[in-house]
Amino acid sequence: MSIIAAIATGNNPTAIGIVRVSGAGCFALCDAVFQGKHPLSQATPRTMVYGDMLDELGQVIDRGLAVRFVAPHSYTGEDSVEFFCHGSPVVMQALLRGLFAQGAQQAKAGEFTQRAFLNGQLDLTQAQGVIDLIHSETVEAAKHAVAQVSGTLRRDFSTIYDGLLDISSQFYAVVDYPDEDIEDLNITDIQRTLDTSAQTLRRLLQTCNRGQILKSGVPTAIVGRPNVGKSSLLNALLGYDRAIVTHVAGTTRDTLEERVVCGGVLLRLIDTAGIRDTLDPIEAMGVERSKEAVSQADLALVVLDGSQSFTSADQEAIDLALQAPHTLVVVNKTDLQQAISLPELPCSVVSLCAKEGLGLGELESAVAMCYPTGDVPAGQMITDLRQQEAVQQAYDAISRGQEGLAMGLTPDAILTDMEEALTAMGNLTGKTASDDIVGRLFERFCVGK
Repeated sequence: MSIIAAIATGNNPTAIGIVRVSGAGCFALCDAVFQGKHPLSQATPRTMVYGDMLDELGQVIDRGLAVRFVAPHSYTGEDSVEFFCHGSPVVMQALLRGLFAQGAQQAKAGEFTQRAFLNGQLDLTQAQGVIDLIHSETVEAAKHAVAQVSGTLRRDFSTIYDGLLDISSQFYAVVDYPDEDIEDLNITDIQRTLDTSAQTLRRLLQTCNRGQILKSGVPTAIVGRPNVGKSSLLNALLGYDRAIVTHVAGTTRDTLEERVVCGGVLLRLIDTAGIRDTLDPIEAMGVERSKEAVSQADLALVVLDGSQSFTSADQEAIDLALQAPHTLVVVNKTDLQQAISLPELPCSVVSLCAKEGLGLGELESAVAMCYPTGDVPAGQMITDLRQQEAVQQAYDAISRGQEGLAMGLTPDAILTDMEEALTAMGNLTGKTASDDIVGRLFERFCVGK
């Protein structure tokens, strides 16, 4: 493989920038752009050395640190070098051009991680974990991703794959070498393998909804009649003025969507137009979009004005919000004299003052109770649709095999089901994945990772 190089820390100014190089022969190449007390190629592996970094003309562009990693003890499994310089985009680009002048090539998006996969350093589940870790927006998401990178999910999949492969290979050995003294397949062993595999896959499938919430966030609609403080609540949760807030009813005429972490849960907040009958055609369109947003939400926050009496419009907003799987009623404007009297409600109620940012902790606790972390160990959760489809395919195939055995079918009759499950598991880990599947995964990486 060719020597590749890329900036690993993006093109925005930072305190420290990292330029990564990988490929056989990269040590000699990097000697030409780094001048320390001794050649970089002679430096102790995994030890930082100080020196000058040179541009394509051989002129000093920066002074910083470099570290070399000898194959296979590197991220990519190849000889690799990482330069730590000042994080000026100009400096990093100049160093990169110096590397290109010596023969390195620009790394493609995700190419470093792809080489790690091709060199056996990672499988596809761990590569997926790298993507999730880069894009994690909550502590829980980061913990799950790093556990997946460490191979937690990989071990479950490998156990299933190896068990199915043992059965399949033994069957073909008996068929292809009838004269050899090879033990016949044991129905009890096959049943045990299928049952254990199905149990693991079923457990993982039950985590899919939680995994999607963890990765993509909870679609959350903020609803209520006009001027109760929906936009103020959005601004309070975000920590800045995203939505226009006025005393004029009907200011919000379209949906606004932002992402925020509330109670450790990533929410995709949608501020909606006030629910009311109106002759204004533009506002009426906004009301219809509000109703559509609630129909697609997993969580609805109904905002009520605590300084006013409970109205039929408030009840209409609550009835609409109760269509969502989770609903919380938020009594706003606690800084004013309270006049509201709530009917008995089938959901939790919290009180706060969005304008002053008071009481948000109570809302965070209520949200956290709606989406408890549960007892799923970190790393043992399906967060990706590709993974979900493959796990479902494997589970369905194994279930058919279990049904076949229960009906008294012989092992050869269920072999097709086991091979289908093997293929699905191979696609998950990358053992039998097509180039299209592998390519599509690594296209989602940024350059330099």
